[in-house]
Amino acid sequence: MNPPATLVWTIGALLNWTETFFAQKGVESPRLDAQVLLAHSLGCKRIDLYARSTEEAPETQRVQFRDLVRRRVEGCPVAYLVGTKEFYLLPFEVTPAVLIPRPATEALVLAGLERVKPFTAPRVLDIGTGSGCIAISLTKQNSTASVIASDVSPDALAVARRNVERHAVANRVRLIESDLFAGLNSESPFDLILSNPPYIRTGDLAGLPPDVRDHEPRQALDGGSDGFAVIDRLLQDSPAYLSPDGWLLVEIGSDQGDAMLARLRRTPGLAEAQILPDRDGHARVAVARRTR
Repeated sequence: MNPPATLVWTIGALLNWTETFFAQKGVESPRLDAQVLLAHSLGCKRIDLYARSTEEAPETQRVQFRDLVRRRVEGCPVAYLVGTKEFYLLPFEVTPAVLIPRPATEALVLAGLERVKPFTAPRVLDIGTGSGCIAISLTKQNSTASVIASDVSPDALAVARRNVERHAVANRVRLIESDLFAGLNSESPFDLILSNPPYIRTGDLAGLPPDVRDHEPRQALDGGSDGFAVIDRLLQDSPAYLSPDGWLLVEIGSDQGDAMLARLRRTPGLAEAQILPDRDGHARVAVARRTR
């Protein structure tokens, strides 16, 4: 970003120039990304950019902003650049150790909240918690729920721990390092098990957008040759950890609904299998109930 010497870099001018620059470079959301990065650099809210549009941006903040713009064009996701992402109306710290929370995953939280309503003080297990956004969001919305949130990655758990502390739910969210169920020690059955596991086919990883493929943790994306390597292990062991009438909820890819439904229906101990859509109407959440 090398402006003409005569140009005064007001906040409005920076925003407009960056939007055009991002669009030319093929950035998917040029206006939004420019707003988020500039607001972060200036330490203000996005809405404040318009009230301050005629102000000249300080040189120190312009230098920081230029670096963020460069890194965004190189492919780094905005959420990693600013270190935070909103999910279920809450802010969550994110780093390259965890997946960036996505709106589609909110369907998993919503479905979980609906299914724990009949339970008194429901016990919940969140497998592959990443940033902790699922466990924390559910806990904030259900004041009686207690959650064990697990992840195989110590670095991811460190991020989740900071988010648990940030949202003051440490008394109800317990973090453990575990590969699926392996780290659970004599836990009581769970009324709800939810998971957003890796489900992208290994062969499809190369075709992902570069900001996902090259920056988000592969371990949290790669679901094996058919996309079901982790999910199949999850289905095999889940019934033994569910309470009578407890629920299993798993996020899936939009093209995996039929295959997942067939898997649920042939898993001993599970019944009432169905696939729920996300807010865009895509297959997103696989649901099944523990048989008595």
